[in-house]
Amino acid sequence: MDVRALVFDVFGTVVDWRSGVAREVGRLLGDEVDAGAFADAWRGRYVPSMDRVRRGELPWTSLDALHRASLDELLVDAGVARTPEPVREELVLAWHRLDGWPDAVEGLTELKRHHVVASLSNGNVALLVNMAKHAGLPWDTVLSAELFGHYKPDAEVYDGAARLLGLPPEQVLMVAAHTDDLAAARARGLRTAYVHRPLERGPDAPPPPATAPEADLTVGSLTELAHHLSS
Repeated sequence: MDVRALVFDVFGTVVDWRSGVAREVGRLLGDEVDAGAFADAWRGRYVPSMDRVRRGELPWTSLDALHRASLDELLVDAGVARTPEPVREELVLAWHRLDGWPDAVEGLTELKRHHVVASLSNGNVALLVNMAKHAGLPWDTVLSAELFGHYKPDAEVYDGAARLLGLPPEQVLMVAAHTDDLAAARARGLRTAYVHRPLERGPDAPPPPATAPEADLTVGSLTELAHHLSS
């Protein structure tokens, strides 16, 4: 593949969202809630909240703001509606402080030697910058749905990424642990690489597919991806 740049889904592909969010929920709410179940429920509102923006039911709204709206609802559902404002603000910032998967920094660093590496996430710019500083993610640039006023899987996100990188779509490789993200990127002419992350939703959840036959590549880590692209 004549690939010049790699763009990455971030939540679940590069960083372990579930462990990080559950850790902060446990720290801030203690034993009042099941931290893992709370993290799962919060993530469960991720796509529905973005879909409201995509359908035009809401004006453009950052992911931080969507996370906050979902959080307020979840705190009521969990019986902790009296959670004070400073704790709510700190909980939203849990999404800014996620750790990378063990292979993430090494893999991105190796890939960066010969390619441009960039996020292409539904996270807003401030969130992605803070996360990169926290986890040591060595992006060349941070690309966010916020830059295009559209959430993935809208075509404008993939088209916009190639445009800002100054490359034809076929020279951009979309890297994700989610087949729907890859399918949307492929429909816009990008090349695709599937990363198998069996523990994304925790050890007790059904694992995702081990392979994605329609992707150009299937790998088990970002270091494996770097090996494939350098060989």
